[in-house]
Amino acid sequence: MKMHGLGNDFVVVDQRIVDAAVDADIARAIGDRHRGVGFDQLAVISEGADLHLTFYNSDGSTSGACGNATRCIARYEMDRTGRDALTITTERGTLQAVDAGAGKTSVNMGQPQLNWDEVPLASNMDTLELPIDGAPTATGMGNPHCTFFVEDAEAVDLATRGAEIENHPLFPQRTNVQFASLVGPDHLRMRVWERGVGITLASGTSSCATAVAAARRGLTGRTVRIDLDGGPIDVDWRDDGVWMTGATAHVFDGVWHG
Repeated sequence: MKMHGLGNDFVVVDQRIVDAAVDADIARAIGDRHRGVGFDQLAVISEGADLHLTFYNSDGSTSGACGNATRCIARYEMDRTGRDALTITTERGTLQAVDAGAGKTSVNMGQPQLNWDEVPLASNMDTLELPIDGAPTATGMGNPHCTFFVEDAEAVDLATRGAEIENHPLFPQRTNVQFASLVGPDHLRMRVWERGVGITLASGTSSCATAVAAARRGLTGRTVRIDLDGGPIDVDWRDDGVWMTGATAHVFDGVWHG
C-alpha cells in the first residue's frame, strides 16, 4: 500500500497477508522515486500484539519509530477490523492507537527520552540547550531529534542546515532536525529534515519532539497545534505519553515485482 500522513508518505507491506521479505536493498529499490515507488519510510506489518511494525528509511537504514506511519497503519487496521482501539508494538515499545473521530487517528508515542544517553548524544550534557549554534534542544522519541527555535522557520535554508545537523558529531546515530517558530499561543510552525531521508512534508515523531521541546523551554503549554508543510497536527504531552492526532490517507494498493 501507498499511504501518507500530511504528505509524509509511506509504502506499507503487510506480511500477515503476503509472503514478502524486506531488507535494506529492497527498501532502497522501492524508495527510489524515479525507478521505484518512492517513500519517506517503508513500514512492514507483522504479527505481535494487534500488530508489529518495522520501519526503513529511503536510504535503507532502519528507524525505531515513525509516528505518521503508525497513525496511517492504525487507521488501515481499524478500518479493516472495525475496531476503534489498537495495541501496536515497535522497536520504540508498545504504543496505543485510538479512533479520534472525524476521520482522524490518535497514537500515543510514549514518554519522551530527555536524558543525553537516551536520545542518544555522544557525551553527558544538558539536552535542553545543546552546545551548537542556535542552542537547539535534543529529544528522543525512539529516534533522535534536534529542534531549533527560530524567528521564522520559513527563512531557514533547510536543505543545507538539515544535512549539516543530521551528521553532527554530537549525534552518534545521526538525528532528525526541526526548525520551529512560534506563531501564536500553543501554535507552532515547523519544518522537518528527516534522518536518512531529507526534507519531508511532515513527521510525526518530529512533531512530538518539537512539542516536548517547546513545553520544556516555556514557549508553549503541553498541548499544541503544529503547522507542517503538509498540514496541521495536534500534539498533547500527557502523563501517559505524547499523543498526536491528525488525518491519514490511503493512496493506492500495488504489487511489487522486484
